[in-house]
Amino acid sequence: MKPTPAKFRKASLVAKTLAGSWREGEQQPRQVSAAELNEVTPLLTSSGAAALAWWRVKNSELRDTASAQVLRQIYRLQQLQASIAEEKVEKVFRVLRRHSVDAFLAKGWAAVKMYPDQGLRPSGDIDLCIRPSHRNIVDQLLEDQELIDCSIDLHTRFSELSDRSFDELLTRAKLVNINSTEVRVLSDEDHLALLSIHFLKHAGWRPLWLCDVSVALESTSASFDWDRCLGKNKTRAHWILCTFALAERLLDADSSRCPKQVNADELPSWFVDSIFAAWCNPNALDQPPLTHPIPMSQLLRAPRLLPAGLRQRWPNPILATVSVNGQFNSFPRFPYQVANWLARIKHLAAGEEF
Repeated sequence: MKPTPAKFRKASLVAKTLAGSWREGEQQPRQVSAAELNEVTPLLTSSGAAALAWWRVKNSELRDTASAQVLRQIYRLQQLQASIAEEKVEKVFRVLRRHSVDAFLAKGWAAVKMYPDQGLRPSGDIDLCIRPSHRNIVDQLLEDQELIDCSIDLHTRFSELSDRSFDELLTRAKLVNINSTEVRVLSDEDHLALLSIHFLKHAGWRPLWLCDVSVALESTSASFDWDRCLGKNKTRAHWILCTFALAERLLDADSSRCPKQVNADELPSWFVDSIFAAWCNPNALDQPPLTHPIPMSQLLRAPRLLPAGLRQRWPNPILATVSVNGQFNSFPRFPYQVANWLARIKHLAAGEEF
């Protein structure tokens, strides 16, 4: 493995700190000093991975450092928030069942439940996928006072799983009990596929999402259906395998249970560099589309601002590859980026935002 370039030093430290952080038992950070932990704590905090970092250092000599105590407080806060989030998930499904709505959960709370401790991951929004024909009734329910305090990210499909129908996903979904309420979550196979492609779809900017992939990967049972996880689309199956390989390379995840492998050390250098570049600034406010403060339609009327607007919209190599259904190989990314660019110009010509 080639040494990490100096410009990616902080991202490399993030990876070292989070390696194996989802596992139970005693954890020792991989060659991370107190000064280095202090250096990356802001990045861990902004990316949602602070509690995992605390889990990693809590049994080491770093536990009493000022940075570790900051991470510990975030972990404690997330423990409290997880209980509140669970109550809201229960309420949402209680209401949906009362109105005979077909739905299942993914990511967010469903991802929290994969970890050995509910405080290790922020719950975030309630990612709810419903039958398309139930959209109108759910829209009305979300305006009801009973669900007004629930932050729901509503879907009728997950683009990451576009090769799988809603009925397929619903039929395979598993039931989890919260008190006396049954909650449906994606099957382990479909959820791991979703987590992997979701990570790539968003250019891998959040290390927490690769931890999600890692814990899901290591939680697979002997009955886990790998063919179902990888799906029938060969391109997307390769994307998923590349994400497994990345989790192995950066976070020491164990991907040996998967019968199909991509060599972690043979991942394209541009791929790993793109992830590290994103991890140097894992802040949601610095990711598209929030980095596009001025709509393209307005920039066209202000030529002097146009060059900056176009630079802001030049696609990340990973995002460009996924957007045009490309391959993660060693070939240059420029053709994929141009293809992404042209497709977005077409949308702009049709009156849609660039």
